[in-house]
Amino acid sequence: MGKVNFVIRRTFQMFVTLWAVGTVLFFLFRLMPGDPTAYIISPEMDAATRQQIIANYGLNQPLHIQYVKYLQNALTLDFGRSFHSNQAVSGIILNYLPNTLILMLTAYILAYTVGITTGVFAGWNRGSNFERTSVFVGLMGRSIPRFWVGIIVLWVFGAWLELIPMSGMRSMGTAPGSFLSTIMSLDFLWHMIGPVLTLGFYFTGYPLLIMRNSMLETLSQDFIDLARAKGLTERQVMFRHGARNAMLPVITAAAIAFGFAVGGQVLVEEVFGWPGLGREMIRAVLRRDYPVAQATFLVLAASVIFMNFVADLLYGFFDPRVTYE
Repeated sequence: MGKVNFVIRRTFQMFVTLWAVGTVLFFLFRLMPGDPTAYIISPEMDAATRQQIIANYGLNQPLHIQYVKYLQNALTLDFGRSFHSNQAVSGIILNYLPNTLILMLTAYILAYTVGITTGVFAGWNRGSNFERTSVFVGLMGRSIPRFWVGIIVLWVFGAWLELIPMSGMRSMGTAPGSFLSTIMSLDFLWHMIGPVLTLGFYFTGYPLLIMRNSMLETLSQDFIDLARAKGLTERQVMFRHGARNAMLPVITAAAIAFGFAVGGQVLVEEVFGWPGLGREMIRAVLRRDYPVAQATFLVLAASVIFMNFVADLLYGFFDPRVTYE
């Protein structure tokens, strides 16, 4: 199989997976107990008004008709209107998604910078106290639930030491401005400290452990001994030949981790009161707001599926040994 055929096949698989996820979400929310119209229909309304509201949202149509319209709207990124606020769902997503992305990207970049660097030194100094400590911290970061770490961070640095705010992304009384002016303000950066520390602690363990294991494997190769025989310094051997060749597994894993990172901070946003897509998704589920819940779940799932697709392509690009037969 050639590279073009591989890309075509993986693209087809990606869209099939998206269709399967979207289908599961559609029927899953409709199997949930409770009435989704409870938030939009008042008991004081007469029967005709109730039926008109239900018809406006298409809830009076047969399930298969709703499903077909759901797929048609999803293809055009038209997710309907919220049952709760009557706002366009696409507008709600565009309102909350940038908050999630800026938080996730900050924590992600910080974690991978620290994790990769620490993993290089941990693999280079095998058997040292530094390696043992790094592996322990990395395993702890991946094992402890993020919401629990967030609660501890809030308790210690927020409630006890009063170094970080307890909730939100801006102080009370602060006038909202443009997105760029908001994220560049010191008040916004101050509110980011807590959730970034929590997410960064979790994200760091993944690149740290992968890079450390990859470095151990790379340092056992013959070209490392050849580099030393050429008279290169230990620093040159470590970074130019060791770390550079050990980066491949980290790069491909980072693409997958990026997709999971977008959808993996739902509880952290809830703990810190961060107005992101994850917190809005939880509220939509509790309100049985089908359009918002389906759309947010689908966006987060699509990010994971798409980044898996990117990881497959990156692996073949960075490793010339990969074949498509």
